[in-house]
Amino acid sequence: MAKQTVIPFGPQHPVLPEPVHLDLVLEDETVVQAIPSIGFVHRGLEKLVETKEYTELMYVTERICGICAFGHNWGYCLAAEGLMKIQIPERAEMLRTLWHELSRVHSHLLWLGLLADAFGFESLFQHCWRVRERVLDLFEATTGGRVIFSVCKVGGVHRDIEPEMLQKIAATVEGMKKETKELCDVFVNDYSVKNRLVGVGTVTKEQAADLCAVGPTSRGSGIPSDMRSFNPTYQKLGFEPVVEEAGDCYARTMVRIRELYQSMDLVIAACNNMPEGDIAVPVKAKPEGEFMARLEQPRGEAIYYLKGNGTKFLERMRIRTPTNINIPFLVKALEGCDLADVPVIVLSIDPCISCTER
Repeated sequence: MAKQTVIPFGPQHPVLPEPVHLDLVLEDETVVQAIPSIGFVHRGLEKLVETKEYTELMYVTERICGICAFGHNWGYCLAAEGLMKIQIPERAEMLRTLWHELSRVHSHLLWLGLLADAFGFESLFQHCWRVRERVLDLFEATTGGRVIFSVCKVGGVHRDIEPEMLQKIAATVEGMKKETKELCDVFVNDYSVKNRLVGVGTVTKEQAADLCAVGPTSRGSGIPSDMRSFNPTYQKLGFEPVVEEAGDCYARTMVRIRELYQSMDLVIAACNNMPEGDIAVPVKAKPEGEFMARLEQPRGEAIYYLKGNGTKFLERMRIRTPTNINIPFLVKALEGCDLADVPVIVLSIDPCISCTER
């Protein structure tokens, strides 16, 4: 039996964008076990429900994560609206969908750049982030912010988008497709990239289901789970989940690449099918009771639970984020891999420890 060695990986590491710590149990250069340890960036955001009014918590939830800021804001608003039985206007729902899919494009392009950086492809990393800047420009033009938007509120949205701006968004996103294809062709076809991704960190469909994986992580293992499938607005836009069967890092990359094009198409469809009408409804009720909302973030399904007591302060807020539930999947994916492949496998689940710990 080979001698086992335990080496630490993280929380600070040149290829890790997030502070996650792993104790890697090695036999020679093979990882036989990975023991995760989190808790480095806990901020106590859920505790703030006791001191912030429920109308102010929107600005807290969107600071859970800069990359998923809009999605966290929307998820909180969905839960609050469900708690108070509020039906928002169709135009507000479509505007939320548009901003959320732009957020998915920005998140996936950011992730592709980090993946390229992980295996040393610096020019590819820079080009991914160059294209991503165009999405941030659209955010700035429509919300006033590039990272934190503060545009979603309980009852609808704060800002409308004029028809001329909708046309500009559709044209800009259509123009991005060609640039994105040039980048993604490298990830899909380049021999050196495929050599680092194909057959690495494989998790079967059955294993992913047992581990309750979510998002592109689960869909890369053949599980067609996507909360957007149950959203009427997405159904109007012709949404279908993106699924790959191989279960390795390459499959998880392919899911995100295909979702990039899909999200761009959804943004264009939202711009071309924007309903007329109001963008918000008045909110007079106080939250009372319990409600749980589910939303498909760029990294997977997120759950938002609220408990109200009839006052302007919530009694409890609980958020379960995608990375939190995907960590067991990561541990399984690392079993049996080479030590050199650990950074790529960790990045393949697109970890967000800021979301996980809050």
